[in-house]
Amino acid sequence: MKIKKRDSSAILNSLFGGVVPNRGIQHIMVGRADESRQIMMDLDNIKKGSSVVKFFIGPFGSGKSFIQGFIKQLAFNEKFVVTAADFTPERRLYGAEGKAIALYGELMKNLATSTQPEGNALPSMLDKWINTIQTAVMQEKGYATIEFDNRDFARDVEEEITNVVAKMDDLTGGFDFARILVLYFQGFVNDNQDLQRRCLRWLRGEYGTKTEAKADLGVRDIINDNNWYNYIKIVSQFVKQIGYSGLIVNFDEAINLFKITHPQAREKNYEIILKIYNDTLQGTLEGLYITFGGTVEFLEDERRGLFSYGALKRRLETNRFETTEYRDLSQPVIKLTPLKSEETFLLLQRLKEIHATYYEYVSSISDDDIKGYIQKEYNRPGAADHLTVGDIIRGFLHVLSILHQNPNYDRTKIFEAPSERVEKDIIFSRFSR
Repeated sequence: MKIKKRDSSAILNSLFGGVVPNRGIQHIMVGRADESRQIMMDLDNIKKGSSVVKFFIGPFGSGKSFIQGFIKQLAFNEKFVVTAADFTPERRLYGAEGKAIALYGELMKNLATSTQPEGNALPSMLDKWINTIQTAVMQEKGYATIEFDNRDFARDVEEEITNVVAKMDDLTGGFDFARILVLYFQGFVNDNQDLQRRCLRWLRGEYGTKTEAKADLGVRDIINDNNWYNYIKIVSQFVKQIGYSGLIVNFDEAINLFKITHPQAREKNYEIILKIYNDTLQGTLEGLYITFGGTVEFLEDERRGLFSYGALKRRLETNRFETTEYRDLSQPVIKLTPLKSEETFLLLQRLKEIHATYYEYVSSISDDDIKGYIQKEYNRPGAADHLTVGDIIRGFLHVLSILHQNPNYDRTKIFEAPSERVEKDIIFSRFSR
């Protein structure tokens, strides 16, 4: 298999740890061809000025986090800025005591671009933008070089920066956001790193009081529990202004919103989801793609799920003409099903190749061995109710490691003997679901 060492390392280490790889997902993407085409269509529409919200719904192990990781990788190829955050008891869309601003802070920490995919890309994005404007001003105004000590040059650059950020003044919070960007530029030009740090602190929502922010930066407001979503919208417009295709926000573990015990607190979180839904689909925003990963009960439970909130239920009910064979992937809710047996088989084939390529050996595991392993896993007591594709993947990687390091290991402990492999197609069809 032709795969970069860094990608194969990310895949193996992440899957061993039970998390989605940040790199190389295309090498292990199987069984999601229709979803992939829809995602590419969505990204193309966002580049042209639309906004989109999607809910990826499925049981544990159905691939919700994986498909969000796949969106991230596709988005980098299309020049998007991507960020993500998991909902937890301490991070919510709405919540007192800093729970909402904690979610915003996580999103800002995880801002990523194709050149900085691991996150914390905000400072480099700002510096790259300023350098681009300086180069453009130098060429347009006829300056010989980028002249930091030339007041006319600095004034021309600041004027151009102001022209860009002024387009956000009409957005709620846009004036202060623009003011911070101008201050960041001044710190950049004057090599005032303390000023730059204060600006980044404000942009990340780390100021606790307006008084402190006004003393440090002269702005009237701060990002807090009540207004953080407005600033996500501002960031989405800003990244468009500075040359990116748009902003993608992936929210995962939405079951933690379902688990909020206080009805009013839970409803307040669902109100934010309704606002996001309306903003993205009514044409009031450009360049924003927001996804939620959640279970079926998070969506459909009429006591505590999204369907308990009437306005969301009306908007998120599935197309009644949809079937398992004929799906409508353009609707906001996309229901994911676990991989079929043949798709799981193909995935394990690829993992075998990646493992052998990374550790530079020739694998002795045959296709029949892989089928035998899958059969044995699904024949274990309780597998029908509790076994996920993630469990199969981790187990198979452990198999690969054992056999690679211990060639004399008794394989019958792992794979079914040929005599035990009866009617493979029938057995495979039994656990295709």
